[in-house]
This record gives sequence, C-alpha cells and structure tokens, in this order.
Amino acid sequence: MFRERGEGHGEKRKVEEGAGAGVDGQKMLVRVVWRCADTKLLLSSFFLLFVLFILFPLLPFLSGLLPASDIRACLSGLSSTVLPLPPPSPVMMVVAAAAATGGIPSSPSVTASSAATAAAAAAPPRAAAVANYHPAKEEVAEVLAGSSSSIAVVKRTFNAVGSAAYLFIQMGAYRGGPNTFAVVGLASKPLHVFAKPTFLCEWLPHGGTTAAASVAGRAILPDWGYGRVYTAVVVNCTFPAAAAVGADGSGGRLVISASTGGGGDRSANATERIEALVEARGDVNAAAPPWAAPPRREYLYCGSPLYGNLSPQRVREWLAYHARLFGGHRRAHFVLYDAGGVHAGVMEVLRPWMEKGLVSLHDVREQERFDGYYHNQFLVVNDCLHRHRFAARWIFFFDLDEFLHVPPPATLPSLLTGLSGAAQFTIEQMPMSATLCLSSDAPKTSRMWGMEKLVYRDAKRGVRRDRKYAVRPRAAMATGVHMSQNVAGESRHRMAGGIRYFHYHGTIAERREPCREFTNASRVTVDGNPFVLDGTLRAVAAAVKRFELKSIGPRLRRTPQ
Repeated sequence: MFRERGEGHGEKRKVEEGAGAGVDGQKMLVRVVWRCADTKLLLSSFFLLFVLFILFPLLPFLSGLLPASDIRACLSGLSSTVLPLPPPSPVMMVVAAAAATGGIPSSPSVTASSAATAAAAAAPPRAAAVANYHPAKEEVAEVLAGSSSSIAVVKRTFNAVGSAAYLFIQMGAYRGGPNTFAVVGLASKPLHVFAKPTFLCEWLPHGGTTAAASVAGRAILPDWGYGRVYTAVVVNCTFPAAAAVGADGSGGRLVISASTGGGGDRSANATERIEALVEARGDVNAAAPPWAAPPRREYLYCGSPLYGNLSPQRVREWLAYHARLFGGHRRAHFVLYDAGGVHAGVMEVLRPWMEKGLVSLHDVREQERFDGYYHNQFLVVNDCLHRHRFAARWIFFFDLDEFLHVPPPATLPSLLTGLSGAAQFTIEQMPMSATLCLSSDAPKTSRMWGMEKLVYRDAKRGVRRDRKYAVRPRAAMATGVHMSQNVAGESRHRMAGGIRYFHYHGTIAERREPCREFTNASRVTVDGNPFVLDGTLRAVAAAVKRFELKSIGPRLRRTPQ
C-alpha cells in the first residue's frame, strides 16, 4: 500500500486496509516506472519482439531471410537465459507424467509400462553416439505386485563408467624349466586383496604337432602388502610333467587367460587372453637346456629402479667397489633399471663398464604410468630374478647407497662356500652418517671418495634394522626387497659377522659435498644419536681406486658430484 507524508501531521493512510491502489496511485506507479530508462528500453524491446513474432508469418517477403522456427528458438533461448531452470530428472518426468493421469496422489507410484511411455514422450531426444560419452540412465517407479497404483518402489540405476585399474600389465614371461613358466606383471591391488581373480595357462604348440595343454596358474603376490593401486604379481604356470610344452625345442606359445572372478563387478567375469611368451623352433636347446647347465657366472646383481637426480660420483664409487668385491666381469654381472635417474652424467659413469660387459641397463620409465610401490620396485626385482634365473649361482638384492663388506681374512667366495645348503641368506645393516666427517679431512674432502670421508657409524642399540639378501635363483619362485618368502630351502639370518652392508642413506641423491659437520672425536652424539668412528671402508678405498684405474683407465677421473 502507498503512504504519503502529511503537512505537520506525520503520515496519513491513503487507502483503506485490503483495498487496491486508487487511480491516482496507479498513475504514479506508471510515471515512476516509465521514467526509468532501463525499464523503458526493456519494455520497448519486448514489445518489438512480440510484434515481430506475431507478424513474421504474415510477411512473405521476409520468409527467405530467417525461418519462423529459428525465431521461436531464439526467443526461447533468450527466455532460458533470463531464468534458467534445471531439467527434470527422468524419474521426476515419469512421476509427473503419471500424476497428470491421476495415478499418483502424493508419491511416485505408476506402472512401469505407462510411466515408461509417458517418460519417452516427454524426454528430450537422445544424443548421437560419441566415443567416451555415457548417456544418463532412466529411473522408473514400479508398482508393487498385488497392490494399488498408489504404492510403488523407485528403481534406481547405477551407471558404471570406465575401469578402476587394468586387469593385468605384463612386464615379462620366462621359461623356468622343462614344464614351468613365470609371467611377471602388475595387477589391481584391491582386486587381488578383496576378490579372487584367476589365471589359466595354456601352451599352444606351433603347427599343432602336439596337443595343447592347460593348467591353472598360481598367482604369487610378493609385495608384503606394500602395493598401491597396483601390486606386483608373479603367475606361476607349472604343467604336468608328461605335458609336451616345448622342452624339446619344438616351440609354441604360452597364453594366459586372466579373469576378474567377479571382482569389481559381480555380475560380470571379465576375461582377457594374453599371449605371454612365444618360443620359435630351436629357441630351447634340448641337448643342453639352461636348467640342466651350470650357471655362467657366480654372482648377479639385480638393482632397484633408479630415479631422481643421482650423483654420478656416488654411482662411480659404488660400481668400482662392488666390481672389485665380486671379482670383475668374468665372475659377476650387474643389471640396472632406469626409472628416470640415469641422466647424462650417470650414463658417462656406466658406459665404460657396459663396454666391458659388466653392466646391463634396462629402461623401465614407462612403468611410472602405473601407481605401484616405490617405482614398482617389487615388479622390477621379480622380473630380474626370472629373467636371469639360470645366469648366476647367487643373485644379490640391495641398493646403490649400500656397500657390502666381508671382513678379512674371509672373502666372498669362501663365505658362500660355507652356505652350500642354504637357499638364501640375509645381510646385516651398518648405518652410516651421511654428513659427519673428520675435521682433519676438511681441507681435502672435495678430492676424497664418499667411503673415505663418511666414517661415523650409528651406534644406537636395540633397533631393528632392515636387511638385504642374496638368493639362489633356481630355488626361488618370487622375491622381495628385504628377503624372499617364496623360496624352497633353508634361509640363513645369522651370519655371525660374516657379511654386512654399510648404508649411506640418501647420499646417492646428493649432488653437493656431503661433509657438513666435522669432529675428530672417536665417539660423538648428534641430535641425540650416538656415532662411533668406523674406518672399515676408508681402509679399502685406495685399493678400489687402483682397481678402477686398471679396469677402465682414467676415463672417470673428472666425474662430478
């Protein structure tokens, strides 16, 4: 209602309660609204559009310029932008269509047939099929059997799109004997933890010379529960001894059928067939098969994935030290895996040793696509185990910031001779400071190797420390990071000081001078941790340098940090 101010008497009611505005009030309203320029323009525009909309079909000379349907679409689009309304959901369209017929008093309760018909008539046309486009699923209200149309259940739908993880990602497949194979790869961690996926192994001979054979595969998960989205899986395929699976050199194909077993979607058992391994005729030397021949080397090193900005100097020291410890390229071989850490500086360190046949390098950067534990470390070490199963008597697993040491007068060959009955043995850790050095070395640390100047060992007692290990590859079906849980034979964990490893944690990724704290004390406490002077590796540094010079010459003298 309108009020006007009186002359000295406050405000005076202009109209009676409940009545509309008078003629004078209406004229005032029109005058106020018309004086607003924006309102005048808006009303004029709507009036002009209305006139065009009415007169357009009656003007033949304009019919060729723009169809009337386009004008209507334009106007409807304009109105939708002024006041947008969300489109009704399919179930609401079903309910609304049924309500129009009087079938729904207050809740969704229509028959499925009438509701679907009404919804189909009211629903907008479906979009054309497009790759990676998933149209909405409709919901319906279903009347309960034996009840009136007023009682219904809304049937909800679930639109499954894409996949959470690949069923299986193969890295390698290898023959492990006359009738056994190992397929190494990644698989969905939740699928293997909460479901029961299966693997079927088939051997298909070339040319059908012999009958095909099949056997259930055994999935081994060696990751100790460390997996993430993906976990390492070793599928063991062991056929009956009487089965002809190419041990005679006739060749064939190993095919793996991987199934979800209802995991992920219980209404579907997705199965994928994978050609895991192809052997040509003659690939297996039936007269001298590798599983019956002695290994070519005594020792083989399987490295973990190398990543980050590695120090070329630390890699140089580690490689020269262990090449000497293992007896050179005739007795040992090193297999390294590049997950992004072998940059140009590291490659210059590896090159002379690769030329001598001591080092092999595998580029595994593609595995970074798949979210597994620690750059898929379990995948890499298991592939190395099965790929080189017959290449060496012992395979060692440890990292590039860890240095093995056998206290004299013992040597590595003499130590392992006493382990003839063991399938694997673990190695005790000796943690070293990565920053604490002798004050007397301060003027020359830039010219010293890490093993020479980092001479303080962590002396804390009562701490359980990680171990590393070595395994007889022919006795292991799978391997881990700190030991194998899938080995046939005895495991030795107490070596009575026979072998240990010095761990310079973090130094492999330090590109600057590591010495940042100095002391000449034989015992010192830093940040609450006790350290003692330990020059074990310092004492052998000169011999390692001479071994490197003799083996590859002075090529690496100017290696940067």
